Amino acid sequence: MTRIPDTLENRPSINASIITIGDELLIGQVVDTNSAWIARELNKTGIWLKRRVSVGDRKEEIFRALDEESRAVEIILITGGLGPTADDITKPVLCAYFGGTLVMDESALENVKRIFAKLNRPLIERNLKQAEVPDNCIVISNKRGTAPGMWFEKEGKIFVSMPGVPHEMKGMMTDDVIPRLQRYFDFPFIDHRTLITFGIGESFLAETIRDWEEQLPGRLKLAYLPNYGMVRLRITGSDSNAARLQESLHTEFARLKLLVAEWLVADEDVSIAEVMGKMLLQNQKTVSTAESCTGGYIAHLITSVPGSSAWFKGSVVSYANEIKQSILDVQKNTLQLQGAVSEETVKEMVNGALAKMNTDYAIATSGIMGPEGGTAEKPVGTVWIAAGSHSKMMTRKFHFRYDRERNIEMTSHNALNLLRILMVEEGIS
Repeated sequence: MTRIPDTLENRPSINASIITIGDELLIGQVVDTNSAWIARELNKTGIWLKRRVSVGDRKEEIFRALDEESRAVEIILITGGLGPTADDITKPVLCAYFGGTLVMDESALENVKRIFAKLNRPLIERNLKQAEVPDNCIVISNKRGTAPGMWFEKEGKIFVSMPGVPHEMKGMMTDDVIPRLQRYFDFPFIDHRTLITFGIGESFLAETIRDWEEQLPGRLKLAYLPNYGMVRLRITGSDSNAARLQESLHTEFARLKLLVAEWLVADEDVSIAEVMGKMLLQNQKTVSTAESCTGGYIAHLITSVPGSSAWFKGSVVSYANEIKQSILDVQKNTLQLQGAVSEETVKEMVNGALAKMNTDYAIATSGIMGPEGGTAEKPVGTVWIAAGSHSKMMTRKFHFRYDRERNIEMTSHNALNLLRILMVEEGIS
C-alpha cells in the first residue's frame, strides 16, 4: 500500500508530469513504454501523475514543456535524449534552462571507463562527454549504463532527467529517484482493489451496481476498464488514515463482489489465462489447444503466464483443412458437409487434441477473421469455439464485428473463458 490524500476529489497534493523526449516517439518508430512503467511506480508511492507529454529533439519544445509542466505540478520526470550522438540534446538544453555550465563529473567518468573496459571496447571523446553534467544538478549514478541522471530543484519544483533506455531508467527510479522523492515529500495513503467480470457489458454492469456506486464514501472511487469482453472494476481508495482506508476498501469490495457474483471471474487484477491456469494447476489438470482462426494466439496467451508448462502441453495450429484431418482426425465428411467453420468441426478438433496430446481439457477455434473470406451464410466475424474434457463438451458461436486483429483477440479470450465455465460446471474452482 502507498500513500495519497484525504479525498479523491481533491487529488493528491503532490502531482507529477512525465516529459518524454525524442523524435522517434513522435513518429511512432519507438513505443513509449517508459511512461506506463513510471506511472505505475509513482502510483505505488502515492504520487498522482497529472500529465504525460512527448516532445521532439528541439530546444524550444523542450523549454516550453518544462515551463508548462512546472506550472502544473511539483515533480517533472524527463526521459530520453542523453545519448552520445548529435541528436541527443537534452543535457545541453537542461544546462541552458537551469543556467548551469557543463562540467566533467568524476564519478560518472569512472563509470564510463569501467563499462568500456569491461566490454573491451575503445573509449573515444564522444563517450567521455557522457560524463559531463550541469554544475548545478545533483548527479544520479547510472548502474546500468553510461549516461548519468540529473536532479534539479527550481522554485520548489523537482526536475529529474533520466536516460530513455528502459532498463537504465528503471534502475535509477528504483534505486535513487523514488527513495529521494520519499525523503523530500510527505505523501498520503492510496490503495486499490480490482475484480474482473466476463459476459456483461460495461453499461449493463454500471446499471446493475448503480445504487452501490452512488453510496460509496468520498474516499473511494470506482473505475470501469473494459477489454476483450471483460470489464475490470477497480476501487481506488485514499485516506490520511491507513487503517480506516483498509477497512473501507474491504467492506465495499465485499459488497461489490456479491453484486457481480454472476459474472465474477477473479477478485484480483489478473488475465483470463492466469485464472484458468490457477484452476488447472490447483487441480493437477492439463490443457491443449487446437487453433484454426486464432493461429496460436491462445497458446501465446497461455505461455505468457509464468509456470504454464505445469498445465499446458501444447497446440496444433490446424489452419488448413488437411491438417485438421491428418493431425486432429477431423472427418473429411464433416468438413465437406458442415464446413470448417462449424460446431461439428470444433467438437472434433477438441476430441482430436484430447487424444493426440493426452490432456484433461482442450480448446478449439474455427472462424472467419476477415477482412475477406465471409459469405452470406457465414459473414466475416463468424466464429465457433469449443472447450471439452473426456466427459463434457461446450460450444459457442460468435459474430464479432471488429478488424482481423481484434477478432482474433476476442475469440481467444472467449475461448479461455469458455474453458473456465466448463471447469466450474465440472466442479473445478
